[in-house]
Amino acid sequence: MTETASNIAKYILCHFRAKGDPIDNLKLQKLLYYTQAWYLAINGIPLFSDQIEAWVHGPVVPSVFREYRAYRWSPITADVSYQPDSGTANHIDVVLVAYGEYSAWDLEKLSHSEEPWKQARAGIPPDQSSRSIITHESMRAFYQ
Repeated sequence: MTETASNIAKYILCHFRAKGDPIDNLKLQKLLYYTQAWYLAINGIPLFSDQIEAWVHGPVVPSVFREYRAYRWSPITADVSYQPDSGTANHIDVVLVAYGEYSAWDLEKLSHSEEPWKQARAGIPPDQSSRSIITHESMRAFYQ
């Protein structure tokens, strides 16, 4: 059974809070995207069932975005907690080692340079809102 994006987000937020480095919604969204993309590439199935959309500032899980919307561009300081099973935690930790030191803006720029986001945004002006889905197939193919 897959996780929820909300629970994965809580684990990521706990990770950064423990480091004394809370993150904003922009960075959280990109890290959710990369955890999903790598999981698809490695395991062939999604880590969580929530869709990822290609918004102007990069990949976004709308339900998680709404959950932390009140923080706007500020660090998320919500008192959250979640501990996934050890395999899932290990997967997320590996992704956070790879991407966790990047700024939110660096992650946005990186995601914009990659095919899954480009394919989902094809024909959509860079500054236009979109609810176009970044498909599991495009993530799996690109990150394998």
